[in-house]
Amino acid sequence: MKKYIITAALTLLSIISLSAQSKKDVQVSKLYQNYLAIKTALASDDADKTSKAATEFIKTASTVDYKLISEGNLNILRKDASAISEARTVAAQRETFYNLSDNMIALTKEFKLSEKPVYVQYCPMADGSWLSDEKQIVNPYYGKAMLSCGSVKSEIK
Repeated sequence: MKKYIITAALTLLSIISLSAQSKKDVQVSKLYQNYLAIKTALASDDADKTSKAATEFIKTASTVDYKLISEGNLNILRKDASAISEARTVAAQRETFYNLSDNMIALTKEFKLSEKPVYVQYCPMADGSWLSDEKQIVNPYYGKAMLSCGSVKSEIK
């Protein structure tokens, strides 16, 4: 009887742990999806769309549990996204996107953000990296001027 109770208790704990883990992953995955929206808007040279995407990123970052990502790291992400949201030109938004991307790349190495591979891409002309959910290069630093400039530097699974 004891054996069954212990087994049941361990099973219940593992289910609770998995459900908490998937909730955490959902929060961080949504942050990644918001980041991709910022990247896509920058690649299309659209300052208004980029600003709106950054505002959504900030809202999502405010829902992430501090136990999952430290308050300091979330504040840095929010600060970068706020600067992008408040900037009125694509050029100014791209300047802050460097920092946001570097911080999101670090986060991606710590958490599983997507079921699909996450690609770290790099543009030598901009000397900047970004995350993508596809291998095809769509450069957020130069947009339509040099949309395919860059290469995949690594893949995070």
